[in-house]
Amino acid sequence: MVRLRRRGLASINSEVRDGIVPAAGDVALTPGAPGIDHGGTRAYRVVALIIACALFMEQMDATVLATALPTMARDFGVPAPSLSSALTAYLLALAIFIPASGRLADRFGSKTVFRLAIIVFVAGSVLCGQATNLEFLIAARFLQGVGGAMMIPIGRLVLLRSVAKQDMVSAMSWLIMPALIGPIVGPPIGGFIVTYLDWRWIFYLNIPIGLLGVVLVTLFIGEVRGDKPPSTDFTGFLLSGVALGCLLFGFEMTSRSGELAPALALIAVGLVAGALYIRHAHRRPDPILDLTLMAVPSFRLSVIGGSLTRITQGAQPFLLPLMLQLGFGMSAAVSGTITIAGAIGSLAMKGLAPRVLKRFGFRDSLIVAGLAASAGYAICGFFRPTWPVPVIFLTLMVSGFFMSFQFTAYNTIAYDEIPPERMSAATSFYATFQQLMLSLGICVGAGALHVGMLLGGAANPRLRDFTLAFLVVTAVSASATVWNRRFSPHAGAELSGHGAPEAKPQRG
Repeated sequence: MVRLRRRGLASINSEVRDGIVPAAGDVALTPGAPGIDHGGTRAYRVVALIIACALFMEQMDATVLATALPTMARDFGVPAPSLSSALTAYLLALAIFIPASGRLADRFGSKTVFRLAIIVFVAGSVLCGQATNLEFLIAARFLQGVGGAMMIPIGRLVLLRSVAKQDMVSAMSWLIMPALIGPIVGPPIGGFIVTYLDWRWIFYLNIPIGLLGVVLVTLFIGEVRGDKPPSTDFTGFLLSGVALGCLLFGFEMTSRSGELAPALALIAVGLVAGALYIRHAHRRPDPILDLTLMAVPSFRLSVIGGSLTRITQGAQPFLLPLMLQLGFGMSAAVSGTITIAGAIGSLAMKGLAPRVLKRFGFRDSLIVAGLAASAGYAICGFFRPTWPVPVIFLTLMVSGFFMSFQFTAYNTIAYDEIPPERMSAATSFYATFQQLMLSLGICVGAGALHVGMLLGGAANPRLRDFTLAFLVVTAVSASATVWNRRFSPHAGAELSGHGAPEAKPQRG
């Protein structure tokens, strides 16, 4: 284990220093192979900014869509909570196809797959704009998710292979900061489009952004691929897909009235398929989702703690716009203006993350930030129309600050002890659970909201129903504290510089 840890992210810079080669270049990644230097720090920042363009497109699409849900539901003639199916369909596609992303990148090259993923995402966006009913929208959102499943994991993989260990926190901040523009501009843009134009333009906005991304990938991302890609795991892909798909849709259906029996049947099928996959993974040396990665302490704790936290993060963008519009009677434009507060708080945090982690370390920082973020989102459940808007805005901004800090820390510490030859498998595994929990968050939020409506005998959600939903999802994220406490006080010290001894003067 000691040897693997020393050969972790610190050795990536010598093996594949930048991951950027001329457009026609083709680099096979072999552990221990010499890297190619094209500018050091500047190079990985260029890669981060290009990847952030794709993340910007995804994040803006999600936040704009959340603002438009009530209007879309009215046009389709369905209850607003039913639109959670459209959000779940997208995240479902991510959960199913992300496990295959690393293998596809190793086999066909990161640039080829990354570029194709953007094209598929844009094609799905066009179809979403053409949707005439909820079923059509769900199918189009699923296609969008297929493209999204390949974009971010592959981009993160290239970045991880481009940065030295001591620069990892900074690299993650460079990756996320431009992408935070999406959540900032998304709600007001969505509110403006819904109020003054047509919600279909929400999806058409992805066309110019996607075309720009294709051009940048073609010019600046190298064709990085594995020297010996693992063989195709069709059985693992099928079993994991059935398990994730049935579980997600089963949980989502539990939030609808009259569909408990088929929901429980889907959940049962998902559990059986999951058990069969675990058995399959133990028998295969290179499964599509490598469960042995959970034996790495920092990776395991980051996956579990991050998963619990992301349930809240997945539910909040679904619950908050509905509460402001249905409960407060706000227009989509006003609601969108308020919900940008969380993204502003996230953006304010990024410059502080390296300094905070260096001063307090990963363990203590995650404990404090996790409790603060959970408390902030719990307060959201008690928002009422009589609350001053500045107080609501400030609460959301502070909550977004601490929640975003957690994700920066989780996304960094996860790869502390992962050796380079397992980096592709680790990014696919981590991204799968990341998206799975975001989707589960929507299901938990919608389910808690529906339970509140049933208990009160109401056909439409009331403010106290939203209070119940927010308290349920924030209780889940608060439970991550149990796992954050299990990190070693010195975990990620090489990444953050926490506790690094000062150089002692040599005696002459």
